[in-house]
Amino acid sequence: MTTAKRKTRKLRGSRCHGWGRSGQHRDSGMLGGHGNAGWKRHKWSAVIRYDLQMGSRGFHPVRQKITNAINVSDLVLQLDRMIEEGSAKQAGNIVEVDLGKAGYQKLLGNGGISQPLRIIVAKTSERAQEKIGRAGGEIVLPTKKKED
Repeated sequence: MTTAKRKTRKLRGSRCHGWGRSGQHRDSGMLGGHGNAGWKRHKWSAVIRYDLQMGSRGFHPVRQKITNAINVSDLVLQLDRMIEEGSAKQAGNIVEVDLGKAGYQKLLGNGGISQPLRIIVAKTSERAQEKIGRAGGEIVLPTKKKED
């Protein structure tokens, strides 16, 4: 482009050359700041609209794994349904329940039980073990293999 046709030549004497008085066509004057500036204030609507994630620093909490647990009282109420589904079976006077098949990983000790149960489960609480033992039942936990 020749010098004579440039905007600068035509706007000599004009202080801002058409770029306004605050931004002045340099830096980030019209953008609201450099980079992520203004995300908590004047650019907040963009954070909401585009689901932008602001960077986080420091320590992060350790998220615990979600386990499906069932209380002893709920187990007693659901025995009939579990027998129909096949995750529990009647063996003499003891009902054998496989909580893994029923979709549970842990047995908790809330509630009461009067009938003997043989329960196969990955994890259990001490109260649940006591209550099942007092009722004449047992809890079978998987054994971990030792690696040499």
